[in-house]
Amino acid sequence: MDQFPILLTGLREIAGDYDALVCDVWGVLHDGVRPHWPAVEALRRFRAERGPVVLLSNAPRPPAEIVKQFEQIGVPPDCYDAIVTSGGAAREDIARRAAAGPLAMMHLGPERDVSLFEGLNVDLVGPDKASVVLATGLYDDETETAEHYRDILAGLKSHGLTMVCANPDIIVQRGGRLLLCAGALARAYEAIGGEVIYYGKPYLPIYKAALEAAGASRRPLIVGDGLETDIRGANAVGIDALFIADGVHGDEIGALTHGNLAALFAKKSVSARAAMAALAW
Repeated sequence: MDQFPILLTGLREIAGDYDALVCDVWGVLHDGVRPHWPAVEALRRFRAERGPVVLLSNAPRPPAEIVKQFEQIGVPPDCYDAIVTSGGAAREDIARRAAAGPLAMMHLGPERDVSLFEGLNVDLVGPDKASVVLATGLYDDETETAEHYRDILAGLKSHGLTMVCANPDIIVQRGGRLLLCAGALARAYEAIGGEVIYYGKPYLPIYKAALEAAGASRRPLIVGDGLETDIRGANAVGIDALFIADGVHGDEIGALTHGNLAALFAKKSVSARAAMAALAW
């Protein structure tokens, strides 16, 4: 892939080269509060003219919960064919661990994420009784930072607990604000020597699941705004990437120029075939 991406005004300029789209959700399709309507239309047009659209999210929730969120904020169901989430993959891990008997698990994250383990053979306990920790996010991502979790993480490490991270994202864009995700806690845990198992982008298994959901695609394109997740994952699996610049890295990039992109891509050790400010047809 070219280190200096093509600057696009619309997906239509390269859509003919691909027969499937694997598209990020937060920061591309919506901002957590409202849909990005040009992106919705771009996905609709791609589905109509080229092939399937699979939404790939690091949301720490099963796909069915993403559908519910879409209904609440107004993302229409006709702009995608399937949804694959890191939460869904993490739930499968917890289910495997609980298959032999009740799993003593600590949940590190907000109450809204409990659907991730509802119905599973899990006993929620504190760190002194847990055999594993499921991290889905900060308890209050509106006000807290990773620094607030210094003592909690040290306690987990003292008990030798493995953390299953259901969302490798460090930050997410919500209504124009940047908020921390479970990935920030996982990185902090690793920094003090804790063991972490990540599910989601940029790790290869989640891309395998997304490509399987796309069917018999011969030339997929990955679309996303996260350089360390979407774009790094695309590079790892050898698939062309379209970088959306006005997402989580918007403030870092500034003006959308080849020079600014090249500098940021070199800093993150990633590349993309193309880039545009926001997804549109």
